[in-house]
Amino acid sequence: MDLRPAVRPASPPPPRTMRALRDRRDELAGRVGLGDRVAVERQHRLGKRTARERLELLLDEGSFVEVDMYRRGTTGAHTDGVVAGSGTVDGRRVFVYAQDFTISGGSLGAGHAEKIHKVMDMAVATGSPVIALNDSGGARIQEGVMALNGYGGIFRRQVEASGIIPQISVVLGPCAGGAAYSPALADFTFMVRETAQMYLTGPDVVKAVSGERVTHNQLGGADVHGSLSGVASFVHDDEESCLADVRYLLSLLPSNNLEPPPSCEPPEDDDVRPELASLVPVQTSRPYDIRAVIGEVVDDGDFLEVHEGWAANVVCALARIGGEVVGVVGNQPLVMAGVLDTAASQKAARFVRFCDAFNIPLVTLVDVPGFLPGTDQEYGGAIRHGAKLLYAYCEASVPRVQVILRKAYGGAYIVMDSRSIGCDLSLAWPTNEIAVMGAEAAVNVIHRKELAAAADPDQLRQVLVARYTDELAHPYYAAERGLVDDVIDPAQTRAAVRRGLAMLRDKRGRSPARKHGNVPL
Repeated sequence: MDLRPAVRPASPPPPRTMRALRDRRDELAGRVGLGDRVAVERQHRLGKRTARERLELLLDEGSFVEVDMYRRGTTGAHTDGVVAGSGTVDGRRVFVYAQDFTISGGSLGAGHAEKIHKVMDMAVATGSPVIALNDSGGARIQEGVMALNGYGGIFRRQVEASGIIPQISVVLGPCAGGAAYSPALADFTFMVRETAQMYLTGPDVVKAVSGERVTHNQLGGADVHGSLSGVASFVHDDEESCLADVRYLLSLLPSNNLEPPPSCEPPEDDDVRPELASLVPVQTSRPYDIRAVIGEVVDDGDFLEVHEGWAANVVCALARIGGEVVGVVGNQPLVMAGVLDTAASQKAARFVRFCDAFNIPLVTLVDVPGFLPGTDQEYGGAIRHGAKLLYAYCEASVPRVQVILRKAYGGAYIVMDSRSIGCDLSLAWPTNEIAVMGAEAAVNVIHRKELAAAADPDQLRQVLVARYTDELAHPYYAAERGLVDDVIDPAQTRAAVRRGLAMLRDKRGRSPARKHGNVPL
């Protein structure tokens, strides 16, 4: 016999109570969602969407789960000027916050910052990317040091999460003062032309201090950061295309550093690409577009170029080869003959380090005449910045495949992921020239006295150049000494890289025990 007392199901609340609860909930939700109509209209007139409209574009329909919706601070408004929570992009979990410029200009106070802290903490705890939609007038002045403390909490969390989860910052309006450090700490930063500006001190301060007159866009617009400062990874004309590219970028990234990048079914097209031989001229002085070569090597010719407008003499891109995500670094002969300079070294180094942090194999396409000479470069730290790229490659433990397309001279050859600094597989086209410098320059140095004394120095130079090329700069010289694994037909480049990556897929890197290295910053 069961002696336990009977448990009767709880009676549902009376209908009147249920109606009251629903009415109260709907009232609160309506109060939060309505916002200031005048401010919303002003936002639209400026060509900008509201925070919630942006989240609708970014996230899968119906996936957003909001946190701290009813938070109120010194603004007196619910949400305290930032909409925060989680949703999905193509079914994958992300965490996001969107600053609401219609509430006190999206200014950041203590409560506003605490919501961001909460979202960032949950992103790290669940191993999910975090996306920031920035549109803020800056620190909430009336909250003083508490607003500054809130920014500090964001920055500290960004540094702690670096290399653990992808961090994406999207600047869709003003981002001034200390707030600008948040996009700078992110892995990738998007900006929209005309509506987005980012700077530490605004035009009024610049005028007061230096007398220089400058507009908001001239000082910190999207094109400034996309082509001059290098802060913006991607620049777009409108919010729709910008947020669509954020979704595209996420499709190429793992959710965290413990997961592999998302793979897909490889295309069924032929790996043989005869067009490659005609894309790259044999003459080392003739330019061509490395992006055309990348298009022939990667799946479906599809890749996402990072920092397209900045340091264009090197190209960095995310793509797929055989359905697997790869990072591609290539010299661009179309711009400055593809030389490495301070900006290109910084750009490539940061990209290499990101790929290594998130288990993305690296493919390096080499056609480099050297480092850019000149006092401007030397005074600007060419050695220090070049060492950043050298450090990044030496440190990288992901699979690394190098393809030498044409010339690879001097220290720039070493820095562009040569075998000597840890490349796993080095491939070269029959047109490759690996040497300390070009044949003619080498002859001018080695045989300076002979040329000066010759009756016909031009004829002697031609003979000596031919001899130098035959003995030291021919395509098989490096292969004979184990510095190139194979000299391949250009048409077979995609197939060879694909096989190499498959061979290296299970590579496991080991680092010596240490707190961290000292990057030459």
